[in-house]
Amino acid sequence: MSRSPKPVNIALHQLSNILEIEFDDGSVAKLSTEFLRVFSPSAEVKGHSPGQEVLQTGKKSVKIDGIEPVGNYAIRLLFNDGHHTGIYTWEYLHELSSNQSAYWSEYLDRLEKAGQSRNQ
Repeated sequence: MSRSPKPVNIALHQLSNILEIEFDDGSVAKLSTEFLRVFSPSAEVKGHSPGQEVLQTGKKSVKIDGIEPVGNYAIRLLFNDGHHTGIYTWEYLHELSSNQSAYWSEYLDRLEKAGQSRNQ
């Protein structure tokens, strides 16, 4: 079983609202705060089982107010909209990075079909 890459550096760029993560496999993720909020691994967003996902709307201007370590395997992101329950494991952050384009495209499609917006 191969192990997931682990971060060697995590930097929050507040002006651009980008969380930059350098992994020990040499890859670098640049994830927007909006993307991270929309794809939070929390039950509030994901639901408690498949099919219970909640479409996140109006998150275009969300920011990260803080980052807390969770053991040696994850971080908790504290968003300025009060959301702080998602625990982002190293594996999940790497998955988001690897699939960012496809996930974002699917999200925009779901927003459009629901007649919703990224804006507040």
